[in-house]
Amino acid sequence: MPILKVRDLSVDFPIFGGILQKHIDSVHAVKNLSLDLLKGETLGIVGESGSGKSTLGNAILNVLRLTAPDVKISGNISLVLDGNETELSRLSRKQSKPYRQHIQMIFQDPYSSLNPRMLVKDIIKEPLDINTDLTNAEKNEKVDWLLNKVGLNTEQSTRYPHEFSGGQRQRIGIARSLATEPNIIVADEPVSALDVSIQAQIINLMMDLQEEFDLSIIFIAHDLSVVKHISDRIGVMYNGELVEINDTDAIFESPKHDYTKELLRAIPQPDPAGREERKKSRLGTS
Repeated sequence: MPILKVRDLSVDFPIFGGILQKHIDSVHAVKNLSLDLLKGETLGIVGESGSGKSTLGNAILNVLRLTAPDVKISGNISLVLDGNETELSRLSRKQSKPYRQHIQMIFQDPYSSLNPRMLVKDIIKEPLDINTDLTNAEKNEKVDWLLNKVGLNTEQSTRYPHEFSGGQRQRIGIARSLATEPNIIVADEPVSALDVSIQAQIINLMMDLQEEFDLSIIFIAHDLSVVKHISDRIGVMYNGELVEINDTDAIFESPKHDYTKELLRAIPQPDPAGREERKKSRLGTS
C-alpha cells in the first residue's frame, strides 16, 4: 500500500537575465515524474549530479517554495495515512505544518546541517519544541532515548557538533529526524560525505531503525552500490526524468535503460578481470 504518491511532478527553476532581470529561460529539474513509496519500504533514488534527485526530495518535503519562491511546481504529491489521502504540494506553509512531522529529512552534509552554536540536546529537541506539547522534562528524556537509539550516549548531549566526527554528526542528524516519530524519511545522500568505512555503519543503523520504527525511506544517492543493500526498489533518474524503476535485484540483474547499465558498469570491481571487462565494454570491444 502506498504511503506517498507522486504524480506527474515537474519542477522548473527560472533563469533571469539582462539589465531588468527578465525571465529568459528555465531549468527543468524534474520532468513529469510519477512514483509510489510503499509503506515500510526503502526506495532508492539514484542518478548523477544534476539529475534532479535532490530536487525531488525537496519537492516531497514541500520546502522548495521557501528556498526558491519563483520555482514552478506542477503535479501532485499526496501523503496517505490511516486511509486518508492529503495533497501536500498545494498547501501553504501554515497548512502544511501538521503534516511536516510525518516527513523528515536526513541531510547530505553532517558538517553544515547542524547548527554549530547549539548543543546536541537542543538540536534534537528543536523539532519537539515546534511540533509537540511535551514538557521540558519529557523532551529531555526523549532526547536521551534517541541518542541511545543512534549509538551515542546521554553524556554527549551537552557537547557541540564540532566535537564529533562526521559519522557521529550524521547519527545526531538521524536522531533529530526521528524526534517527531515520522512515517517517512527522505535521506538526501546521507553517507556521501563520510569515509567508506563509516558508510556501512550508517546504512546498517538506518536499516535497524527502519525496522524498529516502521519507517518508509526514500534514500537518494549517486552510486548504485550504496543503495543496493538498503533498498527494496530502485528508481534511476537521468536529466530530470525517472527512466527506470524496479526491484533492486531486477535492476542489478536485468537493467532495461542504457543509463542504468552505465551506472552499473561504473561500480568499482574488486578484481582486475572485472575492470578489464568494463574497459572493453566502454570501448565496444570483446
